Amino acid sequence: MKQTIKPGPTPENWNAEALFLKAQRYAERMATSDGDGWEQPFWSSLALELLARAALSNVSPALLVENDKDWGHLYHALGFAPLERKAPKSITVTEVFKRLAGIYPETFISENHSFCVVHTGRRNSELHSGEAVFEGIASSSWQPQFYAACKALLATMGLTLTDFIDGSEAEVAEKLIAAAADKSAKAALADVAAHQKEWLALGDDERVSLAESAKIWATRHTGHRVYCPACSSVALVQGEAITPAVVRLDAEQSLVVETQDYLPTQFECVACRLKIHGLSRLAAVANHLANRFKKTSTYDAAEYYAKEDDYPDYEDDNNENF
Repeated sequence: MKQTIKPGPTPENWNAEALFLKAQRYAERMATSDGDGWEQPFWSSLALELLARAALSNVSPALLVENDKDWGHLYHALGFAPLERKAPKSITVTEVFKRLAGIYPETFISENHSFCVVHTGRRNSELHSGEAVFEGIASSSWQPQFYAACKALLATMGLTLTDFIDGSEAEVAEKLIAAAADKSAKAALADVAAHQKEWLALGDDERVSLAESAKIWATRHTGHRVYCPACSSVALVQGEAITPAVVRLDAEQSLVVETQDYLPTQFECVACRLKIHGLSRLAAVANHLANRFKKTSTYDAAEYYAKEDDYPDYEDDNNENF
């Protein structure tokens, strides 16, 4: 038997490789967006949909095609020339997630499925309504689930996070996933409750005095200022750098501004003496404690770019010739 009509390449509309590369481009845009703004979660929602479509197309491009009565879209998706000029139609993103959950029940689990539906649903509200759904959304409220869903989708294609995003960002993603999965971190909530009980047992004047002292302490120390979950005083979060420092010159004021992104690792409040160590425990206590933060340092441009002294241990040579 001879096949008289041979299919060509899969159209880009439903091509797994094309969809993956586009998802990767949006993920790169997400990574370079301001982590405190609406753009990062917005771009992540676009990347998530395209990655899911790539995963389903990797099973078969035909699974992405919306059923049509005259089967023209399906015929085109299989690589054959379209029978007539009709705009290609794909299934909705919620249907994509539903099919992936059915095909890969042990990989793309219900938690992944639920998050994907909610996250892309927010994107639809952002695009098709006046509601600014991504404005003010904390990174810790979506990034762990986002990366977990991406990891699951990539696994269906035999890929890992490092195949999809930058290596350093992939390391951060793995830490966020692990922290969210750490059930033992919930024990930190008991510590918060205990410190809150002790705090409320203090007199009003003492609480006010301690809160004022904590505010001054936080101002004088290095760290990211947050509010304590136990006593609501100003406290500090410390962390580890997760991106290279970005340096820019403010020519008008002759200043060098250096910024760097950090992932929280520990928290301290000197008012109620609550201390929390570990990203997973911070995430379990409150979203705002686990948010990535940006450290900004300002230097005098002349001092920053001045050449380092080659002989720092020697006095200046001020000898005169006689």
